[in-house]
Amino acid sequence: EVQLQASGGGLVQPGGSLRLSCAASGFTFDDYAFAWFRQAPGKEREGVSSISSGGGSTFYADSVKGRFTISRDNAKNTVYLQMNSLKPEDTAVYYCAAGYIATMQSMFMDYWGQGTLVTVSS
Repeated sequence: EVQLQASGGGLVQPGGSLRLSCAASGFTFDDYAFAWFRQAPGKEREGVSSISSGGGSTFYADSVKGRFTISRDNAKNTVYLQMNSLKPEDTAVYYCAAGYIATMQSMFMDYWGQGTLVTVSS
């Protein structure tokens, strides 16, 4: 059974940091690229960041570039999203997804996690 288990969300003050984790199982982790998406209340889902299967290529949305860092640990079958300098507009449910292409386009994702809520508020 394929599973993507996202965790690490929570309430944080503006300027704070969080690290999201996505633990994968049920498929060959090393063969897949991963991406993080988010969906804020009343808005469409958007791509945040992606990482290639080997970890050598990473991509970021302009809105998070310089603040967020995506990484992966193939030994632990886990992908991370380090989020620094968080802003209220980063508030959203964050989803991890896996596909064969390192992209932030959801149509290319094969597997999806359940989402973890990030709330940035004072």
